[in-house]
Amino acid sequence: MNMSEAKENIILGIDPGTTVMGYGLIMITGKKINVLQFGVLNLSGYRGQAVKLRHIFEMVQKLIEDFNPDFMALEAPFYGKNIQSMLKLGRAQGVAMAAALSFQIPIHEYAPRKIKQSVTGNGNASKEQVAGMLKSLLKLDDQPRLFDATDALAVALCHYYQKDKPVSKGNSWSAFLKDNPDRKIR
Repeated sequence: MNMSEAKENIILGIDPGTTVMGYGLIMITGKKINVLQFGVLNLSGYRGQAVKLRHIFEMVQKLIEDFNPDFMALEAPFYGKNIQSMLKLGRAQGVAMAAALSFQIPIHEYAPRKIKQSVTGNGNASKEQVAGMLKSLLKLDDQPRLFDATDALAVALCHYYQKDKPVSKGNSWSAFLKDNPDRKIR
């Protein structure tokens, strides 16, 4: 099922991590976007990867039970120099995916550059720029300080913006605005 087949859709965005994991839930009604909840799971107080992974799995399951999302969108791991960090991040992502799969929720992954491009129009945007754009687009009262949470909201929003859209052949700012007329700030 794609998003245009239903009147209302809920997207769960996840920014995986084994120290701090961000999550964000948005509800789409027609073209209206409402933030349902966002925050972080702080795992720094837990010892051992297995314990952290269990908490990630349980948190994602609880979010799914509470909000019944139609889609899960995750930030895909990016290549890094530290193989151990990549392995831990991949495990966190896999556990979150397993929780969604246990509820038969479709999963979509997006590269960090794609997420930034979708939200700000700049694939090299800083976390501060992403958070500032989210504040404007989603009409948040205050700019959130937890970048893991805003990154997760950005992942969810990226999935919404990517729905039913063909891949753009142009990569200019004018092509982006043409493909996303609702994204202009007036």
